[in-house]
Amino acid sequence: MSLKLGVPSKGRLMEKTFSWFEKRGITLSRSESEREYAGKVDGIDGVSLVLMSAGEIPRDLASGRIHLGVTGTDLVQEKLPRWEQQVEEVSLLGFGQADLIIATPACWVDVDTLDDLDAVAAAFRKTHGHRLRIATKYHRLVREFLSDAGVSDFTLVDSQGATEGTVMNETAEGIADITSTGETLRANHLKILSDGLILKSQATLWRSRIAKYSAAEKQVLTDLLDRLG
Repeated sequence: MSLKLGVPSKGRLMEKTFSWFEKRGITLSRSESEREYAGKVDGIDGVSLVLMSAGEIPRDLASGRIHLGVTGTDLVQEKLPRWEQQVEEVSLLGFGQADLIIATPACWVDVDTLDDLDAVAAAFRKTHGHRLRIATKYHRLVREFLSDAGVSDFTLVDSQGATEGTVMNETAEGIADITSTGETLRANHLKILSDGLILKSQATLWRSRIAKYSAAEKQVLTDLLDRLG
């Protein structure tokens, strides 16, 4: 048996994760075939590398299929109810920073806060006969955030594509999405509410609280965490 480390399988997130570990004397590499989701770990014994999508990692940590995993704060908190009971934050990796925010059309000049959004939503329902639609991939986080802020008369619509384009395409009146620079929002004539920050996210190394650890795996985990500082 070995300690299983889940890492994003492609793109900048994978490359930056590999670089982060390499700076700490541990080399991660994928197999020669780009189609294989397998890799290896050099620099420490007893750790195996599992490559998967960043979105799969939270649930694999929560099920105990992997012991450690690198994924965003946003994905862990969205996909895992009571996430603190299932995973433990080991280290913030310092990249992949992005904010989960609420944004509305820039032309809504009188809408700047969540209170304004609540008033507009109530008026929208009276005028149109249905609730104001907010497009998002983050249903749990957005629903809890808006409910806690006292916003009602909204409905969340699922967006698995380019969320920023849903307002222009008239499939939603507002959005809740991840942004790092805000450029795409501005290009789609959207503005972030002044109190519309839901969550600040970044790539993070997590440990599963659910996975079973043999005595040998516990020792490997201790050695690994010592190496990672």
